[in-house]
Amino acid sequence: MRLRVEFTTEPFDLDEAPAHALVAREVIEAAELDAVDVGPFGNTAEGGTDAVLTAVDVLLRRTLEAGATRVSLQLNVIGEGDR
Repeated sequence: MRLRVEFTTEPFDLDEAPAHALVAREVIEAAELDAVDVGPFGNTAEGGTDAVLTAVDVLLRRTLEAGATRVSLQLNVIGEGDR
């Protein structure tokens, strides 16, 4: 099964990226995921079930430790295949 995760971290800072946003980018770019798209107001990544769920676990823990006060995410099943 393949999953797509979409997420944002808050609070926002339009002047410079907050620490939690930088950590989120680091986690997602280091994970074994496909089709990573990191942007200022939302991020997406796709991959096999285990890779996505592992990345989400690390993402939640590290961004909260870095000062995020909210992490919004959505997970969607996008197809069969990798696990």
